[in-house]
Amino acid sequence: MELGLERVSRVWSRIGPKGLDFPVITVGGTNGKGSCVAFAEARAEAGGYRTACYGSPHLLRYNERVRVGGDSVSDAALCGAFERVEAARGGMPLTYFEFGTLAALHLFAEAEPDLAILEVGLGGRLDAVNLIDADVAVVTSVGHDHQDWLGGSLDAIAVEKAGIFRKGRSAIIGQPDAPGRLRREAEDRGALVLQVGWEIGVLPGSGAWTWTGPGGERLALPTPAMRGRVQYQNAAAAIAALRCLSQRLPLSVNAIRSGLGRARLNGRFQVIPGDVTWILDVAHNPEAAEVLAANLRGLPCPGRRHAVLALLADKDPKAVAGPLVPWVETWFLGQSSDPRAMPVERLAEGLAAVLAGREPRILPDLPAALDAALAQSAPGDCLLVFGSFTTVEAALRRLGVGPSAGILPH
Repeated sequence: MELGLERVSRVWSRIGPKGLDFPVITVGGTNGKGSCVAFAEARAEAGGYRTACYGSPHLLRYNERVRVGGDSVSDAALCGAFERVEAARGGMPLTYFEFGTLAALHLFAEAEPDLAILEVGLGGRLDAVNLIDADVAVVTSVGHDHQDWLGGSLDAIAVEKAGIFRKGRSAIIGQPDAPGRLRREAEDRGALVLQVGWEIGVLPGSGAWTWTGPGGERLALPTPAMRGRVQYQNAAAAIAALRCLSQRLPLSVNAIRSGLGRARLNGRFQVIPGDVTWILDVAHNPEAAEVLAANLRGLPCPGRRHAVLALLADKDPKAVAGPLVPWVETWFLGQSSDPRAMPVERLAEGLAAVLAGREPRILPDLPAALDAALAQSAPGDCLLVFGSFTTVEAALRRLGVGPSAGILPH
């Protein structure tokens, strides 16, 4: 990993157009980026527009990162784009993410969609995606993650996230209680700020909710298909971003409503019912763990709750698992095959204090941890699998679940 825009900008100048002929929404933030992208994509597609979406990381196949018209692009298309980037870089070293970002942008420039939605990989200011001047930029939330790269305080992280905002263009903040520094940075940059909980309202109702925006606009909407209270904020931010493009891409209320029900994204409080209910979540930082705990509080479980946890080495086990301790009876710890995975022995040491005497089962890898947890589960129990993306990937493969992102058919 090496943050910076000089390398990607130089290579893009060799393979990309001087300007894109379609509007672009960039989505950054600590948590909620993928959900916001999925909501915006589903609504635009429901409105009859052809979208191009770039996201990361993937869960099952790399192709999930690059979608056109709601579907992942083919192996052949990706390989052709990779070859184009390889030929153009001329010895310029590129990181994994930079190479993939350039390939995706090349494919989008060729596809000429009606709208591109780009998810920031890490931070914002120096992320490869930020080489594009987006028409609308969204920061869904600011929390404690990637602190070695972005800074140790929320204010420092907010400055990095705000780097995707542009003068005279719309800046959407999806978190009502975002650090004040984020809004100040947006305003100092001359961006046109709209913030959920401020200019954008989310009014809950019985089986429905109301979105409010500038000028007194009100939309009565159904409950989002993706579970959890925080999804209302992600959905509201996505609506605001699309509304900022309404002169170029007008959307009916029916399209917005349809998109709420069609957006899907594996691993975001994903509940898979059965004799044993599986709950999959990529929560791997303190703020995401708090949201997951709140979601579990509202999900009935007639039996016991078991948890399978694996993390990457740069995470804080105590901070991630702590909020879940009141909702889990038995713990199973594993280690993924990712070279960045936290050794399971270190994970167990990090959890010793927070588990308060409860001994977790320590397994050599994730398949073994899933097997052990399932063997101890009885009908009516709930099995929570959370932590890194590779943790949820192992569960998806075990369950045979399909693509991790996209749009449900009508």
